[in-house]
Amino acid sequence: MKIVVLEGSPNKKGSSNQLASCFIQGAKEAGHTVTVIDAAHANIHPCTGCIYCGYEGPCIQKDDMEQLRSEILEADMMVFVTPLYYYGMSAQLKILIDRFCAFNSSIQRKHMKSALLTVAWNSDGWTFDALKAHYKTLVRYLNLRDMGMVLGKGCGTPAMTEHSKYPRQAYELGLGLK
Repeated sequence: MKIVVLEGSPNKKGSSNQLASCFIQGAKEAGHTVTVIDAAHANIHPCTGCIYCGYEGPCIQKDDMEQLRSEILEADMMVFVTPLYYYGMSAQLKILIDRFCAFNSSIQRKHMKSALLTVAWNSDGWTFDALKAHYKTLVRYLNLRDMGMVLGKGCGTPAMTEHSKYPRQAYELGLGLK
C-alpha cells in the first residue's frame, strides 16, 4: 500500500512528528511505501475561494500544491499528523486540507484509508473532542476508511512523548496495516 503522511507541525523534531516517525517505521516494516508531505514547510498558500478550479482543479495558485496533489492521489492512505493547537489541528495542516477543494471528487472516488496522529500537552478527557470530530467529518466527507487514531495526551515535549505509550501505539498502527 502507498501511504502519504501529511505532517502539520512547524516543529520538525516535535512530538507529533515523533509519532509520525514511529508510524512510518511500522508501516515500512509491514511492507508499505511511505511518502511524507511536510505541510508546515511546503510552499502552500491558503485557498482563496475563487473556485477557478471548478472543484476539480487545477488551482489558479502556483505553489507546491500541484505536486502535493499528485502525491496524495497516488496514495492508498492519508495519515493526518498534527499537534493540537487550541483544540484543533495546526493551521499548516488545515491550509493543506483546505486546498483539497480543487480535487475533492478525486479523493472521494478513491475510498482511501486514513489515520490521525496527534499530541497535546493537556491530558483532560475532553482534550481531543473537537479534533476527533473534525477528523471524523473529513473521513465521512472524503469517503475515507478510518484505520485508527493515536491521541497523545500529556505529550507537551518530545521527552514526555518519548516516555509515553503513544510512540508504541503509532508504531503498532503502522505495523498492523493491511
